[in-house]
Amino acid sequence: MSGDRLTIRPMTLAELELALDWGAAEGWNTGIHDAGAFYAADPGGFLIGEIDGEPISTISAVRYGETFGFIGFYIVKPDRRGQGFGLQTWNEALRLLGDRNFALDGVLAQVENYRKFGFQPAYSHIRYQGTGIAATPPDNIVTLKDIPFADIFHYDNQHFPAPRPAFLQEWVNSPARAGYAYIKDGNLCGYGIIRESRTGLRIGPLFADDAQIAESLFQCLSSLGDGKPIFLDTPDANHQAISLAESYGMKPVFECVRMYTRGIPNINISHIFGTTTLELG
Repeated sequence: MSGDRLTIRPMTLAELELALDWGAAEGWNTGIHDAGAFYAADPGGFLIGEIDGEPISTISAVRYGETFGFIGFYIVKPDRRGQGFGLQTWNEALRLLGDRNFALDGVLAQVENYRKFGFQPAYSHIRYQGTGIAATPPDNIVTLKDIPFADIFHYDNQHFPAPRPAFLQEWVNSPARAGYAYIKDGNLCGYGIIRESRTGLRIGPLFADDAQIAESLFQCLSSLGDGKPIFLDTPDANHQAISLAESYGMKPVFECVRMYTRGIPNINISHIFGTTTLELG
C-alpha cells in the first residue's frame, strides 16, 4: 500500500471528459459526445481520485432512482496500479450505490474478482463490427425526434431496469446523435440511436418488439455510417440479436460479462438487440 493519500470526490463535467479519454486509451472506443448525457444521468455519480491534485483514478456509480445503479469507468492510471488506489476508489463507488441492485460489464479476466464483491454473471455482451448499408426508411419508420418524449420514455422504461429520464432526454435530443423509431398501428414498437465514437459509429440502444422491427431499424441506422465501421453491443442471451448482427457480416471484436448484485432485472431480453452503452448500462 502506497503512503500517498488518495482523495476521492465527485467529478466535474470537464473531468468526465478526462475519464472518457482514459477509457479510449484502454481501447473502449468511447463516444465522442457522450459526456453531457452521462453526466445528466447522475451528476454525483462520477468519482475521481487525486493525489496532491493529480487525477489518478476514476469510477462511475450512476444511481438510477432508488432501486438500480451501474458501475463503469473503473480506471487507475497505469503507473499507479497495484498500490491500493483502485480498491479505495472501488469501495467508494460501492458505498455510493448502497443497497441498490447494481450492475457492471466486466472484462472476462476480471469476472472472478467481481464475484468476490457479490456480482453474479447474467449473460455476455458481444461487440460486433461491420460496415453500413444503403437503406431508405419505410413509411413506418420515422425520425426519433418526431416522437413525443413521453412515448420514448415509456418504451425505454420497459427495456431498462429503472427510469432514466434525465439521461434519455440528452441521449435522444442531442444533435450529436441520430435515431429512428418504428411505428405500428400508432404505437411505438422499437427505437434505435447511432452516435460517433473514437472509431466509427456505435448503435445503442436498439430496442424492438421483434426481430423484423429490429432489422428495419438497424438498416436505417447503419445507412448513416457513410462507409465507416459500425459497432453493435448485443446480449448473447438474445439469439436473434446475434443472428441479426451476423446476417449483415458483422464480426465479434470484444466480449464482456453483464453482472448484477441482486439478480437479473425483470426486463424482456428478447427485445434488446443492442444495449445502450457498456459504460452506463
